[in-house]
Amino acid sequence: MDLDALLANYFGTADLASLDDAAFADGVDRLAIAFATETEPGRRFALWALLHGIGEAPDPAIAFEDDPRTRDAAITYARLADRAGD
Repeated sequence: MDLDALLANYFGTADLASLDDAAFADGVDRLAIAFATETEPGRRFALWALLHGIGEAPDPAIAFEDDPRTRDAAITYARLADRAGD
């Protein structure tokens, strides 16, 4: 998955800083719907990771409650990403 393509698809631009609050919220809604309806595990994880990157991801325990391996991967990813941001 190409990050710029994902951002353009859900937000209309790869430059999130250029969006006003309403446009950002609309993009988050589109992305959240795509995450909730995606059935392919790898793509679903990628959409969750994008949501995490913009601070809008659901808790991994809830997002991946039916898939322990993916849940554990998401928890690890979130922990490492948060550490990298510090």
